[in-house]
Amino acid sequence: MKRLRLAALTLSIALVAACKPVVLAPAGDVAARQRDVLVHSTYLMLLIIVPVLLLIAFFAFRYRASNTDATYEPEWSHSTRLELVIWAAPLLIVICLGGLTWVGTHLLDPYRPLDRISAGNAIGADTTPLEVEVVALDWKWMFIYPQYGIATVNELAMPVDRPVAFKLTSDSVMNAFYIPTMAGMIYAMPGMQTALHGVINAEGVYDGFSSNYSGAGFSGMRFKVHATDEATFDDWIAKVQAAPEPLDAATYLTLTEPTENVPPAYFGSVSDELYHDIVNMCVTPGTACMDEIMMQDARTAAAAPTDHGAGHDMGGMTMEGQTKPAADTSDTPTTASEDTATTPIDPDTAPPASDRLRGHGLSRDLTPFFGDTPATQDNL
Repeated sequence: MKRLRLAALTLSIALVAACKPVVLAPAGDVAARQRDVLVHSTYLMLLIIVPVLLLIAFFAFRYRASNTDATYEPEWSHSTRLELVIWAAPLLIVICLGGLTWVGTHLLDPYRPLDRISAGNAIGADTTPLEVEVVALDWKWMFIYPQYGIATVNELAMPVDRPVAFKLTSDSVMNAFYIPTMAGMIYAMPGMQTALHGVINAEGVYDGFSSNYSGAGFSGMRFKVHATDEATFDDWIAKVQAAPEPLDAATYLTLTEPTENVPPAYFGSVSDELYHDIVNMCVTPGTACMDEIMMQDARTAAAAPTDHGAGHDMGGMTMEGQTKPAADTSDTPTTASEDTATTPIDPDTAPPASDRLRGHGLSRDLTPFFGDTPATQDNL
């Protein structure tokens, strides 16, 4: 049994030693700063944990039954100095942890564009982030490069020291996009859009995967991230652009079929409206887009008269769904839809155009890549 235990211990140590601590040795600036928050928080907590563990051993030894020299005070009940130490030290640690966490989480907000490429290397005014639209499928990842008009499945490439701005959504179920060496995890959800900003500072091939269980093929939902120099990245773009198959609505609907352990695939062109339709859940022909429905609902709400004394009857419809007479001398009942169709819309209160609405319902300040003109931004 002793030999078996020794062998098991040796094997465990060998397995742990073979692991690569990606989170503690990242290749990207955002992930490196997240690591620093984690390490500093651990050090702060150890300031309490280590002394407590040492004191446990000290008191157990000092006041053991066989030690007759130890002070024995059975009536002791209070010590002001001890109370100050017990309460003040943890309070200071909690304050420091709170400050560190608050600053770190706001500075490393995934929606916040990067202000630097690495320590001491700020982003230049002429630097254009690489935009990547990410779609979680069953069970694979699709990446659209709108600046280059291409798309890939289960393969991602980017130049080193160039900021990357991700937009993320999902086709069916919630998933989690995670490149440990680049940035933190961010969720991708159907009918919604999230964002993530990151950068990789060292060339190499890194792992990306889903960190949220999403079904039978979850374990194979992995992809490679190729961080290269600009010339190699341009060659990779040219290779993908040479792929004969386009990514249109029909091809996308084929990709949505559940498949496992999917090899990388390339699409030399992609429909300009595809990502918009995915977010708004209207890729299937004949399906109304969520932003169009929201725009129609907003216009209806803006045009409908407000009658606070009428109760919750939806402006013309009773709770039983029957029509009710309008508040005039006419004997003809009107419905809410008829009232909306005949009521002029005040341009000052009209909702924004449909091209600025998104299924996730976030304001423009929280939603990147809207591309609105200054005139339309004022309406948001």
